[in-house]
Amino acid sequence: MAREKSPGLKILWVWTLGTAAILVTSVARMRMRDMESIIKSDQQQQSMHQQRQTSSTDSFFVGEGETSEN
Repeated sequence: MAREKSPGLKILWVWTLGTAAILVTSVARMRMRDMESIIKSDQQQQSMHQQRQTSSTDSFFVGEGETSEN
């Protein structure tokens, strides 16, 4: 009762599943790269924002110290 599949059909299934696996892997890698680039850009923006706050705070304190001495 066991039905034998032809070798061509087996090869076709292997080819189809292999192609699907490659496509899924490619999409997953692409999305991971996109997420990493988004995270990096967010981190860069946050660090630039923190540097601006630090530099504006430092200049505020320097200015305040100068006015108290006069």
